[in-house]
Amino acid sequence: MSRIALVTGGGSGIGKACALKLAENGYTVVVTGRRQDALDATVAEMGAGHGMACDVTDAGQVDALYARITKDLGRLDVLFNNAGNNVPAAPIGDIPPEDFQKVMNVNIYGAFLCARGAFNVMRAQDPQGGRIINNGSISAAVPRPGSSPYTSSKHAITGMTRSISLDGRPFNIACGQIDIGNTASDMTARMSGGVPQADGTMKPEPVMGVDNVANAVLHMADLPLEANIQFMTIMATNMPFIGRG
Repeated sequence: MSRIALVTGGGSGIGKACALKLAENGYTVVVTGRRQDALDATVAEMGAGHGMACDVTDAGQVDALYARITKDLGRLDVLFNNAGNNVPAAPIGDIPPEDFQKVMNVNIYGAFLCARGAFNVMRAQDPQGGRIINNGSISAAVPRPGSSPYTSSKHAITGMTRSISLDGRPFNIACGQIDIGNTASDMTARMSGGVPQADGTMKPEPVMGVDNVANAVLHMADLPLEANIQFMTIMATNMPFIGRG
């Protein structure tokens, strides 16, 4: 029987790559995000699956998403809680309050709503249980300069991961976190031209292919529920993470 996986932010980037990888390996994949056209493109590349548009910051839409998954597919085995956003880097004194709220609304409140919904489906279904994989960041451990909204959100994701791991134990729900560094994408294209460093300099940084992340998420998803990767860091080998700051 095919396992059912939900990938948030599945219309592009890391989410899309992970959805394709899960589908290639036998999962029935639901992708969600705000743009139905992008979701439809991902489903077309998968050759099967479901694109269900949803604003992860809207509790009613998230509840409706999980109700539809339960009605149409019967259960949920894996959530890759991936949707997130960011704002331009700046010292904390120069960050508009609305920018901080924008990041927290998606990266924390949206992640909470999606994890909450998955937890309730997994707790109620028979057989009971499932796996939640939260997308953290290397910023969950160490910040970049000028990143207080994003770094704060990813530190909070680590706390959420730990808490869900405890809450899930009575219901056979595992929760882990993948912390990713410098995946090649439109967002990291600028790194070849220089990125602010902790010592005030600008230096180019190496990146890695997104398929490395997709393979890592697949490995986490494929584990039996008796085992869990609590935290995984996957990064470009030579990027300035170890020793940063």
